[in-house]
Amino acid sequence: MAKKTILDFMEMKRKGEKIVYLTAYNAQMARFEEAVGVDMILVGDSVGNTDLGYDSTLPVTMEDMVTFTAAVRRGAPNTFIVGDMPFMSYQTSIEEAIYNAGRLIKEGGADAIKLEGGAVVTDTVRAINEAGILVMGHIGLTPQSAAQFGGWKAQGRDAEQAVKIVKDALALEEAGAFSILVEGVPGAVSQVIRDKCSIPILGIGAGAPCDGQLLIVYDMLGMYETFKPKFVKRYGNLAKDIKEMLAQYCQEVRGGQFPTREYEYGMPAEAADEFQRLLEEEGLA
Repeated sequence: MAKKTILDFMEMKRKGEKIVYLTAYNAQMARFEEAVGVDMILVGDSVGNTDLGYDSTLPVTMEDMVTFTAAVRRGAPNTFIVGDMPFMSYQTSIEEAIYNAGRLIKEGGADAIKLEGGAVVTDTVRAINEAGILVMGHIGLTPQSAAQFGGWKAQGRDAEQAVKIVKDALALEEAGAFSILVEGVPGAVSQVIRDKCSIPILGIGAGAPCDGQLLIVYDMLGMYETFKPKFVKRYGNLAKDIKEMLAQYCQEVRGGQFPTREYEYGMPAEAADEFQRLLEEEGLA
């Protein structure tokens, strides 16, 4: 399978073909996603919540993102991969932003990077783009700034805020973003952004009008039992299945049902005889 490029994504937008976008955080999940033909993989700073046990994305470091991005690249060598820029990896200076973006490309093997923010980050987007690195924007509900919104709340539900989000999208495109992720906004807002922008507009909780859709892979697999965003469709209930299998394993080990001889390595008869002889010779029988 040939890796898609930004030209392929632009052509998909032109033809009205939807782009399939999913997160992955390890090589095995990346292998699964590549095998079924996912178009684009995001190694999100959501790894802080999914794999590192944090209650937000804020503690995630550049070292974390480089490590997880490289793992996903090893699992999906032929899929377009976007590496997320974690909190404070691009906000302090343009020079540091370029350096950290370069690490995700050079060390992590990403094809592009993603960063959060609208018009306020256009200078940074422009500089990273001019350094030869593809940039995906991220507007609407931006998790790194959730505290400023009063928590994880949908954005663009009043007219002024909706217009601002549209303007943010246009500013990011003008700054050179090759695509924009729109999160947690009404479909009517996504529709305007998609129609006004010539670049692919991808959505997570932003309705059907977008050029493609993203979900957190653990959300759509049903790995979480206590939290389910409104926009998530669960395609399975792996949390229940996994717990049942783990419980069965515990029961069988404690009850002596596992392992049976079926799961043991055998020893050839001649080696077994020699083993017994040596044990006797050494006084170990």
